[in-house]
Amino acid sequence: MAVENSASMAEKPTKRHVLIVDDEALIRWSMAETLGQAGWDVSEAGTAKEALLRLSTQPAPDVILLDFRLPDSNDLPLLERIRHVVPTSAVVMMTAFGTPAMQANAIELGAHRVLSKPVEMRDLLSFVQAAQDTRRQP
Repeated sequence: MAVENSASMAEKPTKRHVLIVDDEALIRWSMAETLGQAGWDVSEAGTAKEALLRLSTQPAPDVILLDFRLPDSNDLPLLERIRHVVPTSAVVMMTAFGTPAMQANAIELGAHRVLSKPVEMRDLLSFVQAAQDTRRQP
């Protein structure tokens, strides 16, 4: 049985991880399929509570896709909490209800970008990659 030496193991890239937080299962599925096919490790949450539990018990994802309106949260304090729990993750907000003021507030609170919903799947990968490229290093 061949054993890899530590030098070759160190060269293997770490798989990138994205957490999709959206209450619409079809949106989560579409995004997960698109990102998974591009090589991303994907996890999902349908509520703010579920997202915060994942973020506090699992390694921080590289990128978080965060819906602005969830059944148990529909405002920017959730973004603030997430930025506190996982400061190294890049957060991309998604909303169908965005106003210029909301978008400015989200950026001020640490969102990498605010996307208007529906998000075009053909553009999703470039948005997530751009967020990952600018995330804070641990």
